Amino acid sequence: MAADRRSKADTLALRQRLISSSCRLFFPEDPVKIVRAQGQYMYDEQGAEYIDCINNVAHVGHCHPVVVRAAHEQNQVLNTNSRYLHDNIVDYAQRLSETLPEPLCVFYFLNSGSEANDLALRLARHYTGHQDVVVLDHAYHGHLSSLIDISPYKFRNLDGQKEWVHVAPLPDTYRGPYREDHPNPAVAYANEVKRVVSSAQEKGRKIAAFFAESLPSVGGQIIPPAGYFSQVAEHIHKAGGVFVADEIQVGFGRVGKHFWAFQLQGKDFVPDIVTMGKSIGNGHPVACVATTQPVARSFEATGVEYFNTFGGSPVSCAVGLAVLNVLEKEQLQAHATSVGSFLMELLRQQKIKHPIVGDVRGVGLFIGVDLIKDEATRTPATEEAAYLVSRLKENYVLLSTDGPGRNILKFKPPMCFSLDNARQVVAKLDAILTDMEEKVRSCQTLRLQL
Repeated sequence: MAADRRSKADTLALRQRLISSSCRLFFPEDPVKIVRAQGQYMYDEQGAEYIDCINNVAHVGHCHPVVVRAAHEQNQVLNTNSRYLHDNIVDYAQRLSETLPEPLCVFYFLNSGSEANDLALRLARHYTGHQDVVVLDHAYHGHLSSLIDISPYKFRNLDGQKEWVHVAPLPDTYRGPYREDHPNPAVAYANEVKRVVSSAQEKGRKIAAFFAESLPSVGGQIIPPAGYFSQVAEHIHKAGGVFVADEIQVGFGRVGKHFWAFQLQGKDFVPDIVTMGKSIGNGHPVACVATTQPVARSFEATGVEYFNTFGGSPVSCAVGLAVLNVLEKEQLQAHATSVGSFLMELLRQQKIKHPIVGDVRGVGLFIGVDLIKDEATRTPATEEAAYLVSRLKENYVLLSTDGPGRNILKFKPPMCFSLDNARQVVAKLDAILTDMEEKVRSCQTLRLQL
């Protein structure tokens, strides 16, 4: 049977037979069969149109014709590995360098964010001669074994914390120990990192790196207080480590004000290593590590070649260049600022109207809506969030939850997401929340309806 004529039920049955259940679907009780996408819209097998609020991989829009054309045209000419001299890889590296602070001037190209973070870990260990890593609680940095070990989001459910991994509190000013009423949460949270480092050193451990998403995503769409990274970098550098900024979820203009989310921390803050993935290729498997000359030279001094079969291929670099071209030509960074600000304002109006909305936070088109059971305790409204997302799907809006309590509605749409999309989505959100308040009075009732 041709795939385009296969029923949703038949496809689901085949998937359940052939694909591991560890590879989960959105909306597992009633999955959506998506057969086509364009811009910020996805279409199921019946032709129904969904507004995509979560697909930050399709950064400049699903199937953008400029990106598709760049891949196709280069594929017709040459696609080979990066051991041959070719213009695309150097052109792409040069374009990326123009977006970054001057010290970040050496590039490695790979296929996925996980590969990028794994290489960043290797670079940090070679450069410092140390082994240990400091990470933020609830962090996720990739699916390789080396990265599961530095991802509390994963390792807490697996083999637990390794002795060379040290966990600092998430700089969450809504739920963390230092909240919005604290006089200086940036210093307070940075001092927690200092405490973690000191505790490790007392045990004879040596810090190679501090890893952090520039805006923690899996942790709950967190916006670290300004100045936090600079303070942390000072503590990490004193310990002989390097600072790794993971931009895989949030880079390439998503925050609007800046091209890179780490730049929200101030012009004087420059990471030692930056990792990129997901949005970099608009769905094509591309990733990158940018670092300084000293870090790169120490890695080169080992004499061990770094070779990645597909990383930096002519097609991958053509795609990467096309994404940068679209971002610039369509002014999507400025668009993220204007649409994101508008969406935030609409969501803040929902916070005033609906007690379940505890917090609305974000920058550009990276926004989190924290759902709570009680304003005083800020208890995560986990079941309510799941119910709301399911109802939104029934209303042709694709949204998902994140955070330790799975109660944060996360907005990370394609960058072409429009003002009209924002109005439509929030209107549907408002209607469902109003209905929930009228008909669903408790979590027990909710569970019966899920």
